[in-house]
Amino acid sequence: FLFNMLGKYILPGILVYGLIGMFFLGKVDPKDAGMKAADYNETVKDVIMRAVKVYVFIAALVLLGEGFKPIIFEYFIQIPSGILYWVNMVSAVLDNATLAAAEIGPILNEFQIKSILMGLLIAGGMLIPGNIPNIISASKLGITSKEWARLGLPLGFTSMVIYYIVLFVLEL
Repeated sequence: FLFNMLGKYILPGILVYGLIGMFFLGKVDPKDAGMKAADYNETVKDVIMRAVKVYVFIAALVLLGEGFKPIIFEYFIQIPSGILYWVNMVSAVLDNATLAAAEIGPILNEFQIKSILMGLLIAGGMLIPGNIPNIISASKLGITSKEWARLGLPLGFTSMVIYYIVLFVLEL
């Protein structure tokens, strides 16, 4: 369902971002080209604890979504898709999964859901807190919030405008 709904928007975006990264973000120094293996010691207890934390997080998201159903039924259904798209720029500073659980409900039409998800996906990359993978990547690669924002904000806002035109003006 999600692939059929969003694939024609996401796959070209991945290709364009890959080309941008390849041509505009510089070349790798040959001395730094190899990845170094990090010391990785993890016990069975660590794995089980991580699984429990993920389970609790998902359970909390489900409960959050259930708690927001009255708001979704009363208010979100009336909000135009274009506004839902732009409002989700807040996902640059909030976690996408939490916002998706709070906003998406079965009463929304498919275009409203598409608008919410595209806004979350694009804006979630603008700043480090927008996505759990952003947080992990920034931590592992030693990228500061300022460095991330220097590239993420202009690229993300430009992407938001381009996708808005594609979704709402061209209606592809």
